[in-house]
Amino acid sequence: MALMDTLKSLFGNKADTTDSGQSRPEDIVEYKNCLISPTPIKEGNQYRTAGTISSQSQEESRQTQFIRADNHSSRDQAVEHCVTKGKQIIDERGSSLFDSERC
Repeated sequence: MALMDTLKSLFGNKADTTDSGQSRPEDIVEYKNCLISPTPIKEGNQYRTAGTISSQSQEESRQTQFIRADNHSSRDQAVEHCVTKGKQIIDERGSSLFDSERC
């Protein structure tokens, strides 16, 4: 839980917004020692799936961003889908997850 608190303080203390580009602390999900921070991109009346996956150890902090073509009619739907996609990326990429900045 300390990892989650630390990373939430780094990524989640921005002003709450319904627009793109920022995570709300309540949206951040811990999964397999990583944090998935949904950052849906508002495009007109829809939201594109996007987020950041981050991990912090005593030695370093690492993160990667992802954007998908999926669009949703509400921010809540986009956040939910972002978490699902984030978990899928973590499961598929495993230890190579942070080999590039964007996946």
